[in-house]
Amino acid sequence: MYEYKNSEFVVSGTEHWVAWPTRPRWQLVTRFVATVVFLPCWVVLGIAIFLGTLAIGLVTEVIAAVSSSYEKAFDRFMDRAMGRVFTLPRWCVLWSEVRHEGDADHYRAEVDKLLARWTAKASAPRVPKKPLPPSECEIPRRAYRGCGGHYVVQAAAVQGWELRPSEPEKSVRLWWSASS
Repeated sequence: MYEYKNSEFVVSGTEHWVAWPTRPRWQLVTRFVATVVFLPCWVVLGIAIFLGTLAIGLVTEVIAAVSSSYEKAFDRFMDRAMGRVFTLPRWCVLWSEVRHEGDADHYRAEVDKLLARWTAKASAPRVPKKPLPPSECEIPRRAYRGCGGHYVVQAAAVQGWELRPSEPEKSVRLWWSASS
């Protein structure tokens, strides 16, 4: 984990978050074929796990009425299980990655598009009786692989985002500073 205390260090401490090397074409094509073959199985497995945890959740309601610690532990388990199942596995390669591998401009445009979407959500006016707009976001490595995490931090700082403790090998976490 990286911890940053102020925005000066954020801008000057992320220069080593550069773009990853371009992967060989044969590796991308092989991973894309594996994605096309195994991703439907992954989706079916995710639905099965969801239905299984839903069934367990019904039984858990009875136990949770008696034990609050069980309820907290089960909630943590559900968050982890559903988070892993409903996110795209890291080994997957999408068609856009096969087409644009090594194209830094494409990855910069992807990052800019994601940041614009998150900024629009975070800066939306608060509507009464609705949840607060998000004040944190996470940009996955898949989006900034070709331009590096440093570009994400720079582009986000321009739009009013600040860096949160992040692991650039997985994702870059940001916080909307205007929310406080």
